[in-house]
Amino acid sequence: MDVNNRRRVPWYLSIPITFAVIVALFLAAGRFHWLPGLPNPFGEQAVDRSGPAVLQSVQNMSRFDGAAGNFQVVVDLDKEATFLPSALVGDRTLYVAAGSVDSYVDMSRAKVSVTSDRLSASIVLPHAQLAGAALDAKRSYIFAQQRGLFDRIGQFFSGNPGDQQALNVLAVNHIQAAAAASGLTTRAQQNTTSMLQGLLKSLGFTKVTVTYQ
Repeated sequence: MDVNNRRRVPWYLSIPITFAVIVALFLAAGRFHWLPGLPNPFGEQAVDRSGPAVLQSVQNMSRFDGAAGNFQVVVDLDKEATFLPSALVGDRTLYVAAGSVDSYVDMSRAKVSVTSDRLSASIVLPHAQLAGAALDAKRSYIFAQQRGLFDRIGQFFSGNPGDQQALNVLAVNHIQAAAAASGLTTRAQQNTTSMLQGLLKSLGFTKVTVTYQ
């Protein structure tokens, strides 16, 4: 018997093997861009399947936003185990967060008095307040992250969306504290005073006094 015939692969095996090799070459060519016109079979496409937004409530606004501050903070969140090295258990994340805080005056509590000749007006307003910090998702991102071995394994199988929430909470707290120390409310009161004086003087008032208490 011919030795070459004994070593020849049967046709019913050569066909699927050849097909598998062709498919593997096709996938590799698309994955590594060997052929520019060939689509990447491993490429991903994001599809937004969210439902329509639902209006839950409507609130009438009676405040004047006198100033707005834009802030950026680097949140350094480090979770360490008490007795194990960070190479095994631990998580440290550097999160660059950007957000804004508005400072407003509640105009619904304004007390207005006008002289009989309608030339002088006195307005008493409450002090300016700070609105809650609003994070800008487009300008906030994780800059660097180091995880221990066990944390990486746990994230692979389950994921941990609570980490992102903790980062957002810390970022909001830091931005809110920075806004409170920035003098934003003082600027809001100055701008509110200028707005009211300009408005009333355009209506014929010659003297407009605005106080905050």
